Amino acid sequence: MDNIDVLVLKALRDWRSDGQRALLATVVRTWGSSPRPVGSMMALREDGRAIGSVSGGCIEDDLIARHTQSLNKHKGIPEGPPQLVRYGVSADEAHRFGLPCGGTLELLLEFNPDAASLQELVTQLEAGSLVKRIVNCATGGVQLQTAKQPHALEFDGLTLTNHLGPGYRMLLIGAGALAEYLATMALFNGFTVTVCDPRDEYMGSWSVPQVSKVMDMPDDAVTAFKPDARSCIVALTHDPKLDDLALLEAMRSAAFYVGAIGSRRNNQARRERMMEHFGETQATLARLRGPIGLYIGSKTPAEIAVSVMAEILAVKNAVALPQAMSVEAAKHEHEIAMNAASTHCATPSILRT
Repeated sequence: MDNIDVLVLKALRDWRSDGQRALLATVVRTWGSSPRPVGSMMALREDGRAIGSVSGGCIEDDLIARHTQSLNKHKGIPEGPPQLVRYGVSADEAHRFGLPCGGTLELLLEFNPDAASLQELVTQLEAGSLVKRIVNCATGGVQLQTAKQPHALEFDGLTLTNHLGPGYRMLLIGAGALAEYLATMALFNGFTVTVCDPRDEYMGSWSVPQVSKVMDMPDDAVTAFKPDARSCIVALTHDPKLDDLALLEAMRSAAFYVGAIGSRRNNQARRERMMEHFGETQATLARLRGPIGLYIGSKTPAEIAVSVMAEILAVKNAVALPQAMSVEAAKHEHEIAMNAASTHCATPSILRT
């Protein structure tokens, strides 16, 4: 599955290349609670077909009613410069459009964007580029520039500047059952996924489509992957010969998440190996996550994948996770509670007659 922004832009490119009228709606400002963040996009074709989302559904319905021939024969999608529309200003509107209490958002509507510019943009995004798209709100003119660092959307009422791409990527070390579940969840969340495993017996049974397969040694695969700030690397083999060198290479990269599966004992042994044989320190190992995942009492590969994916998404979204949610802390507290209960049950009682 492609990143949702790329899906929206691809559909819009195809519609405009076929000569169909369409618009691009982008959330440019929000106040209070809003169902979709700034930068969210939706493409709408004149016959009512839509892709993407700018709200929970009600605003999309209103845009379709206003700008499609099937429901509004006298208007449809107009020509002309972009328009700014606001939803949810009053309590009645917030209720009508399904916005949370006090929620307000502004959309920039671009009518019939240029097909050639959309084609160039999609081509650059598919090549893994970070692109700065600049829209002149007075004329509708668009400039595309290659960017080095992603930035939040900027809108001053005259110009919209939106950084698009590259998509989020995941590199999995090890092609076992857990990797298949985790890859599936990552694809659903818009990640491009690569799995690396030099072992024929594991890679030969891989069954998840849309995943790139690499059979290099994992540390070489990490180097070739060229991790950036939108990359995560997860080691899942339990084999130090495969995991350790790959993790060392990953920790030197810009990846936003580097982690390895394993018990608390295995995680501690891994850190001790890296300090003894590779000169790492507690400080340099601070980026290495393990045991990975959020504590949900998971036992099966599918449940463990849910736990790991949740932690990856939290880190991606800059959510500060309470220490109590980590696998290590939760299991430690559970052991303390079990030991206390065991001690209490073992205390002899004095029977009096």
